[in-house]
Amino acid sequence: MRCPFCGEVDTRVVDSRLSHEGDQVRRRRECAECKERFTTYEVAELTLPRMIKSNGSREPFREDKLRAGMLRALEKRPVEANRIEASINRIKKALMTRGEREVSTRDVGELVMQELSALDHVAYVRFASVYRSFQDVNEFREVIDRLEQQPAPEAL
Repeated sequence: MRCPFCGEVDTRVVDSRLSHEGDQVRRRRECAECKERFTTYEVAELTLPRMIKSNGSREPFREDKLRAGMLRALEKRPVEANRIEASINRIKKALMTRGEREVSTRDVGELVMQELSALDHVAYVRFASVYRSFQDVNEFREVIDRLEQQPAPEAL
């Protein structure tokens, strides 16, 4: 690791510890030349699969699109931001652990609906109504009837 102060290549690790929920390694380093100390973070670089859209086109996974869709469904709902981020991370982890290079957006939509169902039933119905293109009130009623059979998600 190059020293950010003098540019020397020879640095040594003084201390290492896990940080950020255990998925990063924080390292304190010291430059052999100028003796300045600095911190670096090491994370695994994992690639998410490409998305196959319903029209057959392919595009890279975009976390911002996933987050925007979930936030739209959760708008004005009493769900903490950290729970939303945890859901997004679970979706990303599920996609990575599949080990597939490409995944259909339909599969991603199903993962989103599972997470929204656990977060907030109203957000789930909002998302499902657009995602599944509900045509009439009966389709809403069917989803709501199924949700009433499940335990309500924890508030906040």
